[in-house]
Parts: sequence; structure tokens; C-alpha cells
Amino acid sequence: MKEKIRTAICSYGMSGQIFHGPLLKSNPNYEVVSILERLKNNALKHFTENQIVRSYDKILNDKTIDLVIVNTPDHLHYAMTKKAILAGKHVVIEKPFVYHYDEALELIELANKMHQKITIFQNRRWDSDFLTVQKVLKSKKLGRVVEFEAHFDRFRNFVREGSWKENPSIGTGTLYNLGSHLIDQALVLFGNPGAITARLHKLREGSKVDDAFEIWLHYEKLRVTLKCSYLTKEPGPKYLLHGTSGSYVKYGEDTQEKDLKAGKYPGTPEWGTEPRENQGIIHFERNGKDTREEVVSERGNYPFFYQQLSDALNNNNDLPVVAEEAANVIKTIEKCVESNSLGTRVDF
Repeated sequence: MKEKIRTAICSYGMSGQIFHGPLLKSNPNYEVVSILERLKNNALKHFTENQIVRSYDKILNDKTIDLVIVNTPDHLHYAMTKKAILAGKHVVIEKPFVYHYDEALELIELANKMHQKITIFQNRRWDSDFLTVQKVLKSKKLGRVVEFEAHFDRFRNFVREGSWKENPSIGTGTLYNLGSHLIDQALVLFGNPGAITARLHKLREGSKVDDAFEIWLHYEKLRVTLKCSYLTKEPGPKYLLHGTSGSYVKYGEDTQEKDLKAGKYPGTPEWGTEPRENQGIIHFERNGKDTREEVVSERGNYPFFYQQLSDALNNNNDLPVVAEEAANVIKTIEKCVESNSLGTRVDF
């Protein structure tokens, strides 16, 4: 691999403008040489006109390109990733990885065969609040954790006309969209569950896709609940953890997406820091004494994804997200759909 990783971005909608473009531009290990925009010129916000291309074939046929970012609408992930691997490119795939578990396994096998690396942009692993949850668990202050609850709520009480995410087909709705984040976080913390129960809902007037869900991941002596709704005007706790020695409660959201939308770049002194009022509370017993204290939030670190990826490509270090882990997220989603359809618990 060259010193600079020559990179192509396959779309410049929301994820390109808010996440991939700024994160790549702020990392000196990457050189963005092509941005695919078939009609628009959104990339001019961060790049120059000569970096914009109008066809995917131009990216695939450019032998100098090392890495392709497949951040297109979800139904294109499988085919575009497969073509990129066959063209000898490493690939970052926007979440969700693909629609089907067997497609994920096929792409993993193909990448291994072609000696290409693939990874999935599960950026919420580097949210400040999730990093803090991991810190709390490592502290052992809660004792043995018996219950974990996570929310990813929004308020959008209307159906966004013309959006592919509102069309009633496989892969649309909150389960694949926001659910892929919550499920990934739960699997990072606790591994694959033994069984799954899920309920999907259409709560908004005129909604044709699921806009709310409850998921229960069943483990031995541990209850995991994941919830999402588009009709949450006043959010409750983002995370709730209960253990044999205490509890941890966390409100508020990671600030990085908001800052990226505002045009801020990673590397500023306050990057990834949460306001103090969002810091969680841990309430536990220590040496027989009741203790309640604030937990200082870890700094959010979306830039870590591309830094870790450059280390993987240049030095054969670990990838930031292992594709097999992302495949298990898709398998979990499929099991959620099955559980909802059958109205019962299903084995993982």
C-alpha cells in the first residue's frame, strides 16, 4: 500500500457530506481522488470539480485507486461491493452491511479469496456515550450486569415523501437504519445472543415502513432491550444498566454528528466532548457504603475508524470493524423480522 491511500467515495449525499468526506479530508493518510455524483455537485462543499466522476466504472477501472467507500443507498451495497472487490479494491461499506446474511458471508469469502480487506462503517462504536458505557462495564462497579437497555429515538411525525427509506421494501425502516447501530453495540458488549424477540411498529400516520421497534436479546442471566421510535419528542435515558451492585443511567446524545453537520472538523480541542449536563450517573455500593457519582464521559472519536483502517491497510493491523461482526448484525436483523412475523421468540 502507498503512503497515502487513494480513495473513492461512491455517493455524496448525507453520509458523504457529513461523515466520510470530512473524516477522510482531515486524515493525512488518505487522498480522495474520485467522488461519484451522477448528476449533482454536492462534493464541491469539500473537494474540487476535477475529483467528481459520473460513473462507477470510472472508479472500478482506475487501477490507482486503493479504497472504495460504498456509501450508496442500502440496496446497492451488495452489488457495488462485489464489483469493487473483483476490481482489486479494498472496501468500506456504509451500515447496514447488506440486506441478507448469506450475501454478507459471500462478500467476506470473496474478499478473502481476492486478498482484499472489507470493513463496515459502524461509527456509533465511537460515540462518547457508548465508549463511556464500556468504561463503566470495565470498572466492575455494577457487579454482574443483569439488565442493559439502549434507545435510539428521534422525532419525525411525518412521512418523508420521495425518500427510499419510506418505501415498503426489504431494508427500509428503522430496524435496518437505526437498529443496525443498536444491535452492533449490543453484540460488541455481550456477543451473540441465544435467542431474539422483536416487535416492529408503524406508528406515524400513513407510514408504510417500521418506524418503531422493541428488541429483546436473550442471554443467560442477562436481559438486553433495544428500543427505537420516530415519535419521541422528550427522550428518556439513552442507556440504562443495572447490576448486582448498582446502576448506571445516561441521558443525551454524542455531539460529533451535530458538529460535523455544523461544518466543524475533527482535531479541534473540544472535539467529541459532551456537555457536563449529559454525563451519566452511577449509583452503587462500595465497601458497604452507598455511592452516587457522575461519570465523566469519554471523548467521542469517529476519526479512529479511518485511522485504524489506514493502519490495517498499511501495516496489516486489525480492521476497525471486522466484517464477520457486521454479518452477525444482519443475521440478528433477519431474526428480528422472523420473530415479529411469527409473533414469538426465535433462536439465534
